[in-house]
Amino acid sequence: MRVVVVWREGRDYSRQIEEWLHDFEHRTGKQIESVDPDSPSGTAFCESYDITRDPTFIAIGDDSQMVQQWVGEENIPRFDDVAFYTLDN
Repeated sequence: MRVVVVWREGRDYSRQIEEWLHDFEHRTGKQIESVDPDSPSGTAFCESYDITRDPTFIAIGDDSQMVQQWVGEENIPRFDDVAFYTLDN
């Protein structure tokens, strides 16, 4: 499984996401993939998973299916919730 966060730099929430990503990596040793929804690949990713709002954290299974999603500034997940989806099988 993998976890991806879709977010834009320069938004009100951007610093919060940057700090979250840094702290998550520091605490878990795992990196979360970031996607810019305005890039060509980011636009395609958002269309594939029907992401219309940022920031969005999404857990994706090995079969490329969405397993879990947290949408919006008010729903930034806890580290433990995301770490669960980054565990090696």
